[in-house]
Amino acid sequence: MMCEVPLCDERFKKGWEKIKEIDQGILQDFYKSLLDISPDFARQLVQFPFGDVYSRPALDSRRRELAIVSAIAALGHAQPQLRLHLHAAIKVGCTRDELIEVLMMTAVYSGFPAALNAFATFGSVLKEVEAPCKESA
Repeated sequence: MMCEVPLCDERFKKGWEKIKEIDQGILQDFYKSLLDISPDFARQLVQFPFGDVYSRPALDSRRRELAIVSAIAALGHAQPQLRLHLHAAIKVGCTRDELIEVLMMTAVYSGFPAALNAFATFGSVLKEVEAPCKESA
């Protein structure tokens, strides 16, 4: 899977490893779907944000995902990306309470509509995360 696009290089490999660290399959599936549409964009998606930016050492994955959730929630209109990063935040150890606080700040700085959209997305993510727990109980 890893080098299915042209110009697979160290940036791509580093980015793909970061994606596997934080992603529960959503981004990996999206990447695969992009290969049919635009292999160049798929490669850039892995190389730049994940290979170059996410891999920087100053923030651990937990803090980075809190910042990302905040930024995406503030947009108010990027629910698919917010869903992905809420899942990633949970995977890397962010708590429900931390995510609620971050989303509440969205109302202060980006308005209630953005916060309402973010909380609606968070609610659906919580159902997805809690569903497997209920099935195994």
